[in-house]
Amino acid sequence: MTARALNATGAGATDEKARHLLHVFASFGLGGVPIRICEVINGLPEGVQHTVVSLDGCFEARQRLAPHTSVAFRPLDLPAYNLLRSLGRVRGLIRSLSPDLLLTYNWGAIECALANRIAPLCRHIHFESGFGAEEGDGQLWRRNLLRRVALAKADRLVVPSRTLMAIAAGAWRVPASKLLHVPNGVDFTRYRGMPGQRDDSFLAARGFGPMEPQVTVIGTAAPLRPEKNVGRLLRAFAALPERSPAVLVVAGDGTEMDTLRALAEELKIAERTCFLGHIDDVPAALRGFDVFALSSDTEQMPNSLLQAMAAGRPVAAVDVGDVRHILAPENRPLVVPRDEEGALTQALSSLCADAGRRETLGRLNQQRARDAYSLESMVAAYGALFGLA
Repeated sequence: MTARALNATGAGATDEKARHLLHVFASFGLGGVPIRICEVINGLPEGVQHTVVSLDGCFEARQRLAPHTSVAFRPLDLPAYNLLRSLGRVRGLIRSLSPDLLLTYNWGAIECALANRIAPLCRHIHFESGFGAEEGDGQLWRRNLLRRVALAKADRLVVPSRTLMAIAAGAWRVPASKLLHVPNGVDFTRYRGMPGQRDDSFLAARGFGPMEPQVTVIGTAAPLRPEKNVGRLLRAFAALPERSPAVLVVAGDGTEMDTLRALAEELKIAERTCFLGHIDDVPAALRGFDVFALSSDTEQMPNSLLQAMAAGRPVAAVDVGDVRHILAPENRPLVVPRDEEGALTQALSSLCADAGRRETLGRLNQQRARDAYSLESMVAAYGALFGLA
């Protein structure tokens, strides 16, 4: 069911106009979900009040909010190992704020979803966008059981991928009438690049380059957490044949940085690998890549993939979540089994060897991002879900 279909059928109480939205995150840091919700808030009609709750007290993503938005920020410290006190604290917050809608995001906010499960205090919509390293190889049965209980009285469960639709219907037993598929969107104007044309200025300004034309720049953009498995990409890159002159650029920071630097030294690719750390200008970095690579253990609908497509980059990726379906059909042969690093090396090698193919695939990916995954469509779908369209 789509958001438009939800409004057309008049099903559920979510058709009532909402003027105060309470958003609950495990963290409102600079991650994919908080940034996406900032884009949604920016695009919703003025006059809507938002309260953002962060369970870890981090609000770094607030810098992505537009000046015209009306957003309040509330930290909420839940006691560890005391579920009853946690539920009471959440219910007290909901009572004090009296929101029209409670919006909870991912597993980290499941206790807050559970708090509204017993004698609901307001309408509730839960959003699931993916999994951490602990569920990279499949969902944990205890978590599945808690999701079934916590989401039983939610008005809707919103997911961005077909894969998550199947998991929610099966493992979490969410009725089809409550499931809503809203694909992520990308700001095409911000990320747009020229397919087949690499801009070396961003990397050169950071002391890496300029690159010789025959050198292929392979890049990825990801928070350096275990589930992103950038080590897989380093090993695949190290196995490239000598006839494929290439460099690897890693944009992102996180707990795995030191481990990845050590791995690059061990693989003897440190001199051909650039770790940029956290960057603010992701569009400029993407335009400095010839090839975008994705090597995660688990994904659903990664924002970085949509951004690379909008930048006009060809993609070599592992087959997780909806990655294969998201890409242009012509790029899908370069989506390989997750645990076959040799196959990822081959996909990278084939793109390094053929500039014409890189340009063609980049153009087709860009067209697909523009046609199927626009930011405007995503914001409109959320607005319809909240009764604001």
